Amino acid sequence: MLHLHEDSERRRDRSRGFTLAEALAAMLFLAIVLPVVVQAFLAANRTGVAAERARIAVELAESKLNDLVLTEDWRREASEGDFAPDFPGYRWTLSTDGWSVDALRVVTVEVHYMVQGAEQSVRLSTLAAEEAYR
Repeated sequence: MLHLHEDSERRRDRSRGFTLAEALAAMLFLAIVLPVVVQAFLAANRTGVAAERARIAVELAESKLNDLVLTEDWRREASEGDFAPDFPGYRWTLSTDGWSVDALRVVTVEVHYMVQGAEQSVRLSTLAAEEAYR
């Protein structure tokens, strides 16, 4: 009877912890999976930053295009500028082209910005009357 008690006690002691092989396997698994997970988080962060900067650029382009059309400042020769100090790193250019229908011009504002060392841009256009309204 004493022998049975010792066997069950030994089994209980073995089931309390991990073996060295199990611990090494778990560490190996973490060594393989952890870098992949970290890279996935970094990629998601970079994508989020790029999307946020693109969203800001679109809003700035829309605002600038509306301003240039409403004030008719688009009639000047092609111009450019930036959005500093409120939005440093964002700059805009204005261009106009003819439109084949009626007396209209295509007015385009392009906003340039940097993402991870590469220049990106968004371009918004609208039509405006060639002749000034009186």
